[in-house]
Amino acid sequence: MNDTYENPEILISPKELNELIGKQKTPELIIIDTRPTPDFCNNHIEGSAHLDLYGISLNDTSPGPLKAFTWMLAYLMEIRGVDYDKTVVFYEENSGMRSARGFWFLEYIGHENVHILDGGINAWQQEGFPVTSDAWPLTGSFHDTDSSKPKAIFRTSFTQHLKKPDHTKIASAKYILENMDRHDIAIHDTRSEGEFFGETVRAARGGAIPNSIHLEWIEFISDDGFVKPPHDLRLMLEEKKLTKDKEIIPLCQGGYRSAYAYLIYRLLGYSKVRNYIGSWKEWGDREDLPIIKPER
Repeated sequence: MNDTYENPEILISPKELNELIGKQKTPELIIIDTRPTPDFCNNHIEGSAHLDLYGISLNDTSPGPLKAFTWMLAYLMEIRGVDYDKTVVFYEENSGMRSARGFWFLEYIGHENVHILDGGINAWQQEGFPVTSDAWPLTGSFHDTDSSKPKAIFRTSFTQHLKKPDHTKIASAKYILENMDRHDIAIHDTRSEGEFFGETVRAARGGAIPNSIHLEWIEFISDDGFVKPPHDLRLMLEEKKLTKDKEIIPLCQGGYRSAYAYLIYRLLGYSKVRNYIGSWKEWGDREDLPIIKPER
């Protein structure tokens, strides 16, 4: 079985990021720390912008709310220096769902140079690279030729020239409802067992989408916080019949854990993956949508 990722450039190692920072003396590299604010204030990679992506959710995937959500999140990226001509790297404690959410979103709106730091800031520090607790502006920043201190990057015009979102990278409740019985589509439920079996209820109803396949997202992360090797990932997915010949739709509670599954599928070269951004919070709250309560 193939023991390499098909798209390894998505992940960037601490050493690679450090080398990139050393080469990048202009504001063409944007690093975004997606952890909670107290963690960022305690320590972060120098020059990082801060954007806690957790809690920025969408519970209604109809066209109007989705359009507003897309612009809002793009604006939050914009005031942190993100633009299409910049290299963007997301990180958190490990290779987790917050950074994956940023990765998915920028791919959804057409960014072609976005990455996550494999192993997160924990791996960065284990490699001996420096962190700081200095308070910099929201926007990411790096040394210029005239100063030994980072120079703030001001907001870009990202939202003014947003590319048309790639709707092959997102699933709505309507799309799932209309396609859930197709044999060439697999709905991947990335939640915990308790959520999937309806024992842990985090919406109006507990349970699962009919025909969905359960494989918890945390199974993709190694004990030391890195993405698991490609051989292990492929084996897990194939055992669940989550194969490349199908269109895969990951879901969770609010589109974070499912974004991590999206990341894994992209690493492995799957060509048809849609993150269900509304996830169970939308589906479970809507009485008009079908659910099942799987048996153990």
